[in-house]
Amino acid sequence: MKILNHLISLFYPQVCPACGNLLMKGEETVCLSCRYLLPKTHYENNTENPLAQMFWGQVDFHAVTAEFFFSKTGKVQHLLHQLKYEGNKDAGFFLGQQIGESISKAESFQGIDFIVPIPLHPKKEFMRGYNQSYVIAQGIEDKTKIPVMKDALRRKTFTSTQTKKSREERWENVKDIFEVVDANRLKGKHLLVVDDVLTTGSTVMAAGKTLSTIEDVKISVATAACASA
Repeated sequence: MKILNHLISLFYPQVCPACGNLLMKGEETVCLSCRYLLPKTHYENNTENPLAQMFWGQVDFHAVTAEFFFSKTGKVQHLLHQLKYEGNKDAGFFLGQQIGESISKAESFQGIDFIVPIPLHPKKEFMRGYNQSYVIAQGIEDKTKIPVMKDALRRKTFTSTQTKKSREERWENVKDIFEVVDANRLKGKHLLVVDDVLTTGSTVMAAGKTLSTIEDVKISVATAACASA
């Protein structure tokens, strides 16, 4: 097996999805240099962080965090691009593991019952081949052992891309797109909503408002990245 792995790495060398450099022996998915340099927010330890404040008066989230800051040309952006557009699930699983390690030590994120990834519309998931938020959720599950509930939410409307829309246009695009699949199963639970990136917060807010209709539910949010402060 070692010989086979050596031959595979010889002909198909693994590269770091954050910087593009070859991974050295002992490095896995992301090189040690990038692991050290990735810009953590540490928002999981601050219940009044800027992301949490985005939703004040909108949705009653228990706690909100993003693991990393991202910029258009930065390493985190490269990781996200690899996950969403290059089929690199390992990059997403790594991001999830980083979230999992952080929230497992944060007081506000204790007692979570289920991880709820933001769903894609079935058509979009078929086109991409997977849901990037679910991949991140699996990484969180790997570190926290909190089960992922993939079918807690259903995306009932196929929406156009949010990339070039204003904050108001994004909200109009997503405000009614989700529905709860089985409210009784989630009654009284603490749910962790997971997405890849938090920018205007429209998608997360829409999911939160939908989940808030469940009796006695508590909702927290964790994303892989948010825009630099």
